[in-house]
Amino acid sequence: MKQSLQLRLGQQLTMTPQLQQAIRLLQLPTLELRAEIQQALESNLMLEAAEDGEEAATEEALHDPYGERDDSEGDNEAQAAEPNEAGQTRADDEPDARSLGEDLPVDSAWDDIYDGATVWSRGDPEQDEREAAGPAPGTESLRDHLLWQARMSDLPPRELAIAEAIIDAIREDGYLAADPAELVTALPADWQVTSGEIEAVLLLVQRFDPAGVAARDPAECLLLQLEQMPAETPWRDEAMAVVGEHLELLASRQTARLKRRTGLGDEALAAVLGLIQGLDPHPGLRYGSQQVDYVIPDVFVRAEDGRWQVEINPDALPRVRINAEYASLVRRADRSPDNRLMREHLQEARWLVKSLRSRNDTLVRVARFIVDHQHDFLEHGEEHMQPLVLREVAEAVEMHESTISRITNQKYMHTPRGTFEFKYFFSSHVQTNDGGECSATAIRARIRRLIAGEDARRPLSDSRIASILQDEGINVARRTVAKYREAMSIASSTERKRLA
Repeated sequence: MKQSLQLRLGQQLTMTPQLQQAIRLLQLPTLELRAEIQQALESNLMLEAAEDGEEAATEEALHDPYGERDDSEGDNEAQAAEPNEAGQTRADDEPDARSLGEDLPVDSAWDDIYDGATVWSRGDPEQDEREAAGPAPGTESLRDHLLWQARMSDLPPRELAIAEAIIDAIREDGYLAADPAELVTALPADWQVTSGEIEAVLLLVQRFDPAGVAARDPAECLLLQLEQMPAETPWRDEAMAVVGEHLELLASRQTARLKRRTGLGDEALAAVLGLIQGLDPHPGLRYGSQQVDYVIPDVFVRAEDGRWQVEINPDALPRVRINAEYASLVRRADRSPDNRLMREHLQEARWLVKSLRSRNDTLVRVARFIVDHQHDFLEHGEEHMQPLVLREVAEAVEMHESTISRITNQKYMHTPRGTFEFKYFFSSHVQTNDGGECSATAIRARIRRLIAGEDARRPLSDSRIASILQDEGINVARRTVAKYREAMSIASSTERKRLA
């Protein structure tokens, strides 16, 4: 095979470390970026947190990466650090380290000063009351909540063990996932526990909070909740009869057959159904140990003098700056390992500060375009949302669509109408009769408004909603209305039908 030399012309994009860092910081959400900045503050000696009222970065350090200092100052520092005859560093304000380890004379005993009880060891009456009251819903799991109640019920050890076995068989939604025969096998064989004992303890567990827990099916769950209501509750007995005998008709919303079977009039049946609808078919779901994640807005939008203003949330991220004192220690011609390490830290700090500035500038530019484009939404609501795609923003701010996609992902904007993710303002469009465009978000808002104002006896069908929208000049098909309605978790017209 003959070897030869060839010349070729071509273009190749090379991503520098600075560009890679800028892109990575651009797409990080606020909470992750906070952690990134905190890690940089802990690992980079050239970075420090900026206090209120201080600049976020030191301009001199940004433009002059290798600060110079007077050599005489370094000599003075070296002289101040010279050891004295005793081998100790001369520092007027520093104590002798060796003297700190010597035994100091005391003229009092420990018990004379401390009574043996501290704020950590002394009982807290409020905490005792909270423990006696039990955990609040949503702070711990359903199993822990039920076990706490079982142990507070003063049950004999045998019944307590049976109750714990029953609680272990309860699903997260509150339903019992095993029958008494299966629960018998979960207990010691030498106890010879019978199904009757399981049923007796199960009745006790079914009286625990939340009401309806440990039920074996939806009918039993609803009946347990109705049974725990006061006997004088209006329509309680009628509701128990409907749930116990006509649950299938209730689930299929066959109101006409319900009236014939129960003999109830329209007003009475409407009251019974209202009472049943107030019950919880999944009582266990209100308990859980999931941690709530709060949204931190990246930008604030407010109206000032008739115009919408956009500004970065100053509290969203910790402000960092370059420590000018440490930066001045870097020498240009020094090749020592310490100087090389400080130089690397300084360069990394400069990149981080510039990347954060670039991120904020891009965030504000994109947010301003969105606000200008969606000012009708800010002033009048969802029905005035305008169609918007990434390409329009990219062309306006002169950036690539991929950059716009990164900067709008998991970034939030606080407006007078609420806090929204940037991507909320992007939506497809539908043609109108006059040749214009209507946002899909605006169409969904119109559908919600129409359904909210419908007659409960004669709810609007998807075809009727599509006809109304066409009369308003919006060309939308019935299947599109059905798709938007299902996306908003709105039931069909048959399921929405109610008695007056």
